[in-house]
Amino acid sequence: MSAPSPVTNVLHKLVTHKGASNGARAIPEEIAVAFTYGSATFAVMMATPSDIEDFAVGFSLTEGIIENASEIAAIEIVPHDQSFEARIALNENRDAQLLSRRRQLAGPAGCGLCGIESLEAALRPAREVKANLRVDASTIFAALRALRECQHLNQATHAVHAAGFWSAARNRLLAMREDVGRHNALDKLAGALARERVDSASGFVVLSSRLSIELVQKAAMIGCPMLVAVSAPTNFALRAAEAAGMTLIAVAREDSFEVFTHPERVLTAALDEAG
Repeated sequence: MSAPSPVTNVLHKLVTHKGASNGARAIPEEIAVAFTYGSATFAVMMATPSDIEDFAVGFSLTEGIIENASEIAAIEIVPHDQSFEARIALNENRDAQLLSRRRQLAGPAGCGLCGIESLEAALRPAREVKANLRVDASTIFAALRALRECQHLNQATHAVHAAGFWSAARNRLLAMREDVGRHNALDKLAGALARERVDSASGFVVLSSRLSIELVQKAAMIGCPMLVAVSAPTNFALRAAEAAGMTLIAVAREDSFEVFTHPERVLTAALDEAG
């Protein structure tokens, strides 16, 4: 069974003040992706049907199931009708740790395991980030332009998010992933970086979405020191980034951006003197 296309063309009727006409529009596909470890399903996500192996690796990393990609022994992507199952085999030590974690969280009196895990995940502090990354304003503007130019799926559908990684050493966008879910796009990017053995501390992540707490937590899990996003952050995300040592840049446009936390990583001395 082949994977469905990430884009589907559908018929529609366009209605304006001047009248109505028939036409077609490209829209993104969305499928269920189940992540199973051993014989247990850990999570089911709705996602774009592309880069599923990157998704599996990135999700495992950003959710703290593994510390690095080498702890995954094998991944099998099994297609089903309108869904995928990512069967992830961990090495023996990590598999035992995951089983112990689930047993400890199970609790008495019928506590819902998924509910407990979700609450703990939502409230956990972001992992501390330590990196000597320094970039100037022109680099951030260049990364924003590069992300826009690479969003081919969004250019076709106007309905998906993107996450890209800008390498400070290579001065270019090194990787980019798109998905209907902003968290999924970041997970897929994290997986792509891990599989290519790219150090996430050597650059920064650019996002096409708003900055919520989950994105800060996920970026911190892979050691990324800076997030740049086109929309505003939530206050929870801001507090988490400040405590974690992460630079948070948001409301990023072609001609401006706002630095909310740890501004020392953004070099603006020349601009300060000019102003």
